[in-house]
Amino acid sequence: MISQFETHPFHMVEESPWPIYLGVASFFLLISLVDFFWFHSMNFIMNFLIWGWILKIWSRDVVRESVYGGFHSTEVEKGLKWGMGWFITSEIFFFLAFFWGFFHFSLVPNMESGDSWPPLHIIPMMPFSIPLLNTLLLLSSGISLTWSHHSLLCGDYNASIFGILLTIFLGVYFTVLQVFEYMESTFCFYDSLYGSIFFLATGFHGAHVIIGTTMLIIVSLRIFWGNFSNTHHIGMEISSWYWHFVDVVWLFLFCCIYWWGS
Repeated sequence: MISQFETHPFHMVEESPWPIYLGVASFFLLISLVDFFWFHSMNFIMNFLIWGWILKIWSRDVVRESVYGGFHSTEVEKGLKWGMGWFITSEIFFFLAFFWGFFHFSLVPNMESGDSWPPLHIIPMMPFSIPLLNTLLLLSSGISLTWSHHSLLCGDYNASIFGILLTIFLGVYFTVLQVFEYMESTFCFYDSLYGSIFFLATGFHGAHVIIGTTMLIIVSLRIFWGNFSNTHHIGMEISSWYWHFVDVVWLFLFCCIYWWGS
């Protein structure tokens, strides 16, 4: 007879349809992304909304297991941290590919680029205008998020909410300035290797900023609802890790592509 009592610190997750649903939705999302590059945006928008809805429902179940079920033991939290750590590691190699391509073509320009970098007829972005302001915004957001996390550890929930709302504001401000910069650009995605690498690297970073901002919005709501305490706030921790990762990536983008690359 199997004992009804668990003799280990892990949570045996019940059967859930969300992993397979999210996998299928991710497949169609990537397929529709190809259409998006050819200006067929409706399929991508619909698939993105479906993907986001499935992720939201799955996250709701995880929150219920944590807050109302009490299943997130120390070992479970450690596993979640390891998961986010490996995810960030994979994202590092993802952006490393962009930097590899950038330096491969910039250090040894080919004939197609006019044997120069930036290529002929490309007017690069001025690094000490909007890019510098965006750098200050992200660095400031990292400080405000650290303050918010410290306030949560001290049990000052009002200060924690204020700090994270300030971080969200700075993240949204960064995104608006990034869009404005794209609108004012004198080159586009199809203008040589420089344009392709520039918009791929900064565009995917911008997408990560939007994802990080969304995560912080959810965290702020959970702090307001009382889901977090000064000893149990794994969502706050992994969101902070992700946001600081986004900060560091931008510093490399600013120094390498905007400043040195111009």
